[in-house]
Amino acid sequence: MDWRDLIYSNPNIYGGKPIFVDSRITVEMVLDLMAAGWSVEQMAEEYPGIKAEYLSAAAAFAAELIHDEEAIARSRARAA
Repeated sequence: MDWRDLIYSNPNIYGGKPIFVDSRITVEMVLDLMAAGWSVEQMAEEYPGIKAEYLSAAAAFAAELIHDEEAIARSRARAA
């Protein structure tokens, strides 16, 4: 599963924050709930529309952002 199949951003929705396809559920919210220890069952009960695959997509999205940030930091360090 590629996170790009489930996550997109639209500048007209939540100021362009990444959200899940066919929803207004933000990746940020899912990551916050995961960090707080919520299970997918708890999330789905409290926020109908959250699906189990959202958790892995959110984690993959965050991991890619971190990898990108590390590459940017390394290139900045070399330029200095």
